[in-house]
Amino acid sequence: MDQSGDHENLFRLVADLHKADSRETALLELSKKREAFPDLAPILWHSYGTVAILLQEIICVYPLLTPLALQAHASNRVCNALALLQCVASHPDTRNKFLDANVPQYLFPFLSTTYKNRPFEYLRLTSLGVIGALVKVDDSQVIAFLLTTNIIPLCLRIMEFGSELSKTVATFIIQKILLDNEGLRYVCSMPDRFLSVTNVLGGMVSTLSADPSARLLKHIIRCYLRLSENTACRDALRRNFPEQLRDTKFTACLRDDATTRKWLSLLLQNLSSQ
Repeated sequence: MDQSGDHENLFRLVADLHKADSRETALLELSKKREAFPDLAPILWHSYGTVAILLQEIICVYPLLTPLALQAHASNRVCNALALLQCVASHPDTRNKFLDANVPQYLFPFLSTTYKNRPFEYLRLTSLGVIGALVKVDDSQVIAFLLTTNIIPLCLRIMEFGSELSKTVATFIIQKILLDNEGLRYVCSMPDRFLSVTNVLGGMVSTLSADPSARLLKHIIRCYLRLSENTACRDALRRNFPEQLRDTKFTACLRDDATTRKWLSLLLQNLSSQ
């Protein structure tokens, strides 16, 4: 299909979002084909009423956030809407507008759930993907926005009880917050914030001792390395640092990951210095 045909198809699908009887199919088709439409995010944002429709898809699921009420069909449908919002969150022309409109706040009820059945896990993971798209690009404005929200405790709770994939995305979000200077200062400025992060990281390391995951461990070590760069918190970090990262427990897990081995070496050097 030529470019004009692509745009014609895109505009038709966006128009179908505005019709109740074709909305579900349009959500599915747009979410499946979103990589094929580079202009999808600006079109979604600037076409009249479209973002409001996506938000309505999210809000109407709030009453269903109990295990017996949320079924796979409803979860899949709202996840298609979330996938479209992820496009908006990741596009440079719409990212700041997305933040200015406080759209991430609509996702927090999904991130607050603790039920482990598949519809809820899919909902949490897709919501984390939207936040992950925001932080993927190094942008201090994004981190400044997130620090005004409840995202850190929400991610920490998912890091404790979520699936391995959800834990990985949540830890990546914490990592990106810490890599920002203001994010690191925020976490290290109060003992309870610092301990809440290090206690969860330590618990994850203990869990991984029995069932290692190189992908998850990489993000954990990067978080620890960044925390160790704050010299004022090093003593507290030493006292709250898992011994499994000091010994050879994860040698085999990290054998093929030179970058993470380097991070771990730098982390241990920081902790051994005054």
